[in-house]
Amino acid sequence: MSSRAISLPLLCGVLAAVIWGSTYVVTTELLPPDRPLLASLARALPAGLLLLLWQRQLPQGHWWWRAAILGTLNIGLFFYCLFVAAYHLPGGVAALVMSCQPVLVMLLSVFVLHERLRLRPLLAAGIASGGVALLVSVQDAVMSVTGVLAGLCGAMSMALGIVLSKKWPKPANISLVTFTGWQLLAGGLLLLPLTLWQEGLPAHISRQNLAGYGYLCLIGAVLAYLLWFRALQRLPAVTLSFLTFTSPVSALAFGYLVLNQHLTLQQSLGAFAILAAIVLAQRQPAPPPAGTAAAPILTQLNKG
Repeated sequence: MSSRAISLPLLCGVLAAVIWGSTYVVTTELLPPDRPLLASLARALPAGLLLLLWQRQLPQGHWWWRAAILGTLNIGLFFYCLFVAAYHLPGGVAALVMSCQPVLVMLLSVFVLHERLRLRPLLAAGIASGGVALLVSVQDAVMSVTGVLAGLCGAMSMALGIVLSKKWPKPANISLVTFTGWQLLAGGLLLLPLTLWQEGLPAHISRQNLAGYGYLCLIGAVLAYLLWFRALQRLPAVTLSFLTFTSPVSALAFGYLVLNQHLTLQQSLGAFAILAAIVLAQRQPAPPPAGTAAAPILTQLNKG
């Protein structure tokens, strides 16, 4: 496989994570306060309906329940757990809890995808978690059992969604737009009753709010998830999971550029550690040279 074929999926995954990192600025500057589930619903459900109306192709056979499971794990349940954790934990603690997701992907890949557990990604996960700890402030944090459990559940939800998406690849006769629309719609339908139950609908929506919801739907969902699922088709599950660490770095950069927030030396070191961990996780061990003792063994295994 050429380097160009490898770099394009990586670029798609990074761009998706960068877009997700802009969600904080959009939420604080354009959306009404204290309505996180409504923001999630506005991002997922209209986007799913839009893509489904565009392609006009419904799931067939076992893809009804597969799309429902993937949409629940990758979008609906993940969003809900994420915001429950955000409400019960300081942002720094929530980020640290969620940073266990790549390790969960590694462990799930061993059992579901029958992949080997490698030392390099485990080391990279430790470095990235340390980078998140430097990036966010967790001093004097008040721990909440509910928040920690929700964060772990959200990390597990997305990790399992990534792994199952590799186990159940997109059908060859289905476009990426359709595949993305199925999952966004399934996740949105899960969020709909939760949003109506916990938050309800706002009595008034301003033009500013509409602009924010439009960004979350068209950019934060349609574009970002098309890029994400494009990367997911080509990259290993563990490699893809590390790209989510780009989101907190992106959020920090948007805060600096848009909100004039200042970067401390500690935050800069944290961002550097995260980026270094992502690069470390992408590096694959070199195959054994031809003619070594490993070559006949691999040949026998392939024959078997």
